[in-house]
Amino acid sequence: MTQQASKLVIVTEKLLLKQIAKIIDEVGATGYTVVPAGGKGSRNERTSGQPIVSDTYSNIKIEVLTANRDIALKIADEIAVKFFDDYSGIAYLCEAEVLHAHQF
Repeated sequence: MTQQASKLVIVTEKLLLKQIAKIIDEVGATGYTVVPAGGKGSRNERTSGQPIVSDTYSNIKIEVLTANRDIALKIADEIAVKFFDDYSGIAYLCEAEVLHAHQF
């Protein structure tokens, strides 16, 4: 059995994680996943390769699944307004189909 969901993906600087997690919680999402990220974009190239002395300036990818698209949009809008003028980052929304979804 499957359930439709919206997946919000945020790629940004690791130093924003606590602030973004707080927004995700306050808006009403039930959880998120965080993984290291690297790549190249309009604000240069970042790698997630090891070893490094400090990962303060590394990037992360945060994925949030929500049953309600409006929640995902609210999180994305708030993050973009608060952070994306001063920090590198991008957010995008995908439709997802959650398998064996009893709760997410």
